[in-house]
Amino acid sequence: MQYIKWLVLGGLVIFFIGCDQGKAETKEKKIFVREKKARFIGNYNREFNDLPELHMVSAIKNGIKPMATRDDTLRLKDELVRLPDELELYSTYDLSHSVPYLVPSAAKLVVDIAQNFRDSLYSKGLPLYRLYLTSITRTDDDITSLAKRNINAIDNSAHRYATTVDISWKRFSQVDADTLRQIPPERLKLVLAQVLFDLKNQQRCYVKHERKQACFHITVRTKDDD
Repeated sequence: MQYIKWLVLGGLVIFFIGCDQGKAETKEKKIFVREKKARFIGNYNREFNDLPELHMVSAIKNGIKPMATRDDTLRLKDELVRLPDELELYSTYDLSHSVPYLVPSAAKLVVDIAQNFRDSLYSKGLPLYRLYLTSITRTDDDITSLAKRNINAIDNSAHRYATTVDISWKRFSQVDADTLRQIPPERLKLVLAQVLFDLKNQQRCYVKHERKQACFHITVRTKDDD
């Protein structure tokens, strides 16, 4: 009888341990599913509304001392990297008021954004497009020249610190120009927004949805920037 008693008790212990483990696994699965469902739902102004002050604090902390002229890129060759053109993930032509140089962390962020955007299009079975970078790093000379054309240009922009890039949400460059299937900019903007939404939630960047300039204003950050 004593043997049977201990056998029953042992069985109950194993049963409850198994239940607890099952509950834990179920809880972990629920957490995983909940995290997987974190999706951008289309409210650009609400989700991408990081204040200019946040961009500036992160830019000053993670960036360079602002450059006076473009020749200063040579002086800062150990601190800056040139965005690689050979990747063909984005277009950087027509940069009339900025130069394609960034601090390494910002350059990696741009490449990751472009690669994730390309991967997302591929996974959805959509034609491939390149992102269009409209502004990268501005020197003091660039800002002076820009101010003559744009009265909204500000002297102390986050673009001065080589941490910030503007990516158009209106203009994209199709990889295969001969394909008859084209995707409207509104759909491509939504794909790009999901990519930025994910990276923003990973605390890799601040993002501002700019309506007048038709771009996402993006500044690299670190997790302790708050």
